[in-house]
Amino acid sequence: MNSVKTYTLFTDQDIYLFKEGKHYKLYDKFGAHSAEKDGIEGVYFSVWAPNAKKVSVIGNFNNWNDKDHILFPRWDESGIWEGFIAGLTWGTLYKYAIETPRGEILEKSDPYALSWEQNLQAASMVSTTWYEWRDKNWLENRWKKNSLKAPISVYEIHLASWVRESDDQKKFLNYRDIAKKLVPYVKEMGFTHVEFMPVMEYPYDPSWGYQITGFYAATSRFGSPQDLMFLIDELHNNDIGVILDWVPSHFPGDANGLHRFDGSFLYEHEDPRKGFHPDWKSYIFNYGRNEVKSFLISNAMFWLERYHADGLRVDAVTSMLHLDYSRNEGEWEPNIHGGNVNLEAEVFLQEFNTAVYKEFGDNIMTIAEESSDFPMLTKPVHDGGVGFGMKWMMGWMHDTLDYFKEEPENRKFHHHKLTFASMYMYNENYMMPLSHDEVVHGKASLIYKMPGDEWQKFANLRALYVYMFTHPGAKLLFMGDEFGQTGEWNFRKSLDWDLLKYPVHKGLQTLVKDLNHIYRYESAFYENQFNPNGFEWLQADDVDNSVFVYLRKGKKRDDVFMVILNLTPKVLDYKIGVNAGTHWEVIFNSDDERYAGSALKPNVFKEQYEDYMHHPKSISLNLPPLAGIILKQKRDKKYKIQRIKQHKR
Repeated sequence: MNSVKTYTLFTDQDIYLFKEGKHYKLYDKFGAHSAEKDGIEGVYFSVWAPNAKKVSVIGNFNNWNDKDHILFPRWDESGIWEGFIAGLTWGTLYKYAIETPRGEILEKSDPYALSWEQNLQAASMVSTTWYEWRDKNWLENRWKKNSLKAPISVYEIHLASWVRESDDQKKFLNYRDIAKKLVPYVKEMGFTHVEFMPVMEYPYDPSWGYQITGFYAATSRFGSPQDLMFLIDELHNNDIGVILDWVPSHFPGDANGLHRFDGSFLYEHEDPRKGFHPDWKSYIFNYGRNEVKSFLISNAMFWLERYHADGLRVDAVTSMLHLDYSRNEGEWEPNIHGGNVNLEAEVFLQEFNTAVYKEFGDNIMTIAEESSDFPMLTKPVHDGGVGFGMKWMMGWMHDTLDYFKEEPENRKFHHHKLTFASMYMYNENYMMPLSHDEVVHGKASLIYKMPGDEWQKFANLRALYVYMFTHPGAKLLFMGDEFGQTGEWNFRKSLDWDLLKYPVHKGLQTLVKDLNHIYRYESAFYENQFNPNGFEWLQADDVDNSVFVYLRKGKKRDDVFMVILNLTPKVLDYKIGVNAGTHWEVIFNSDDERYAGSALKPNVFKEQYEDYMHHPKSISLNLPPLAGIILKQKRDKKYKIQRIKQHKR
């Protein structure tokens, strides 16, 4: 006997917006919602399956029987099936049994479910995202922390492998247990934000979360939706922002997922030249279909609203924007103008950015992982841009790592790999990433990319971090890189935290902590990080010595720092042209014994009033080997790195 009753949460306006691609809160309508009909409590179900012959709800409440609980198709040709089932409660497992025009019965999990089982053919679970948040103060003030005029230093984390109690790959810490360890660590290290690799439900651990099946569900690997909310809440209450990886580019072909959802190419593009990803063997969303746009933009809104996320890092934007991405000639179809830009994807990204910034303003950020020179990615949509807040500076990352991989004696032949970024660094709002992709698949860990013996490897990496943290732009560092993880990242086990018992690893971790605090508390390093007023080369062409000298400048005239990189293993007596009337002192030295360096002190030992390097004055100092140093104009009281520690919360 069919116990499904007619019921709806949809208004005519909802249906209109959904079909126009303009409904951005679909999670309030679709899925499984607690409801009451005729005084009886139960659950309302709704699903979009326009090509289905029949849709029923199956689950542990009816022995997965597709005959008893059949949903009703709406009269308005929206393709939505809906109905109310009495007596169901939180925790009920269910799927939709969808009969296709061919007579197939597809068992599909709910695209809008808030929780899924944890297995390859996972069922959905009737759940809730109710949580008693305690982060009101953060939400009211986070615009200050998420602003482009604020310091943004991001710690990228894969929750399954940051830390575990055991190396058993089937055992994960709960979100709440992770919070106990992660929050004080990030706070002590001085990062302003964390970025979680995807926390949406995914079936296959080796995908690292980038092959998502449950776009609205927090992965149950680490607990309930409320457990993830607790982790985010704890981070917010310790003044740490949260960025989530978001994957609107593709989805896997799992039988219970979005692929051929109602027997047709519903969410994916039917043409394989646009709908199938050859690298990842996954399916590409049809950005030209309005209902799909509503699904995806609603999903972005969901994580920002329900989980209080401070930003979304949008994965694989390059693949979305380019029709010929990873395709040979003849394997892709040009757009109507004969070009390779996916115009539908570009419009979708513009609409996504417009929608989330309209809803949340400067309280949130969107960040594009994009490796091409696609123009105006971080420019406003009303000016013809795509509307992202920031873009990963992939060119900087590749050039920098290529340079530092070189033996010091060869670096003079690659000198301008480190200066080239200054040619384009203000074209977009850039975040400089040293991400997870750079320490897997045979690429080696960061520390083992560096040449030389152990001392030189650590000295090189310390100097690289000085360059990174003093370069214009926001920062992102993958977990483990802060202490010199020696092995490539392994998603199946914890980081090698026991390495911190060795002075070189502990010293590197201390250096990253101190650089974070300099970046956060010295405004010259962030308030002009996205405009040319904050940077000036003093020496960009000393090829033979592999020395680089530049200034970082704040808004106040005397808020100026000088950064000097000596990227050879030689101690150099070095002369630099400066402006008249300035006196400098060293406030940071990556070669300091505090960081397991050689402890050579780079004292400024001579100041002369003579023209040098197009400046009216010069200073001379000794430069430590393979090191980065930071100088500040002298103040009344001696300025030491220890002073920065006083600013810690």
